[in-house]
Amino acid sequence: MQANRLSFDVKPNAHPMDEASRLKAFENLGFGTLFSDHMAVVRWSADKGWHGAEITARAPFPIDPASSVLHYAQEIFEGMKAYRTADGRAVLFRPEENARRFNDSARRMAMPELPEADFLAAVEALVRIDAKWIPEGEGSLYLRPFMFASETFLGVRPSKEYIFCVIASPVGPYFKGGAKPVKIWVSETYTRAAAGGTGAAKCGGNYAASLVAQSEAAAQGCDQVVFLDAAEHRWIEELGGMNVFFVMQDGSITTPPLGGTILPGITRKSLVALAREEGFTVNEERYSFDQWKADVESGKVTEAFACGTAAVVAGIGTVKHSGGEFRIGNGETGPVTGKLREALVGIQRGTREDRHHWVRAIEGA
Repeated sequence: MQANRLSFDVKPNAHPMDEASRLKAFENLGFGTLFSDHMAVVRWSADKGWHGAEITARAPFPIDPASSVLHYAQEIFEGMKAYRTADGRAVLFRPEENARRFNDSARRMAMPELPEADFLAAVEALVRIDAKWIPEGEGSLYLRPFMFASETFLGVRPSKEYIFCVIASPVGPYFKGGAKPVKIWVSETYTRAAAGGTGAAKCGGNYAASLVAQSEAAAQGCDQVVFLDAAEHRWIEELGGMNVFFVMQDGSITTPPLGGTILPGITRKSLVALAREEGFTVNEERYSFDQWKADVESGKVTEAFACGTAAVVAGIGTVKHSGGEFRIGNGETGPVTGKLREALVGIQRGTREDRHHWVRAIEGA
């Protein structure tokens, strides 16, 4: 990978959170409600390209009411984490994949690509200056790189100005129950993405479209929603913010295939590789909701789990739908799910050999 071309002007926050307050806040970490002292910012314009790179105090952006993002939703983001390993290193997990996916999203949304080396430099510079914000133990520092159209213009065309930013949030478990199995709701009314749409891009609009279905799931007492395909309302695609896997009695694992309507999850990609190393046959193929229900009833499906950067790996215990509900196995996290989660987390935390060189240490953090 080429060396980064941007030089970051570091402007330390003159009023960082005091140590006592930060440690007190760490005692009850939620997800995405507490933020570190700094942010990374880079600007782009049609005439200057990428410029003005800086690490500065986290603060609101002054945005004109006619900024393009507020009207046409040109916005993309990534989700990644910094971990503190057992030997004290600050590390990232497969950040090159985030940089690559970020640019895939940028191309789909008619936005400028940020060189991967500069993306990584921005993330690492922020983690370096806010290293004390990485929680010890099971917590992590969630990183949110994002980019939005900032040109003041109401015409319908790609913006000529953008802001790229990275913010950081120390987090605990994504689900309130921690690593306990989740309960999901099958949406038979709403769809997340359609062929030719933005399903494979990590853009805010995809998540906005999922919120009504997620609210429906919450009203049903569920933690997450699972979407079916837009064409036939038959094939399982993914959850509101996670990919999904099914563990079969014969030792094989099935997961819906990528094809433009499903986000190519980095956790998903890693679990496919780890499962195959453990000797499992992993099939990336279409799987219908009716078949899932029948396979659970017959015992063919023994486990199911969801995965993503935020939640890592979460077993699915109960599935609720308009016609009733069914429980997978005994409703608890299954042994295969637990084994794969342990393998993945072990690599991320430095307690398991990183044979793939997925972990990237941040010098000076």
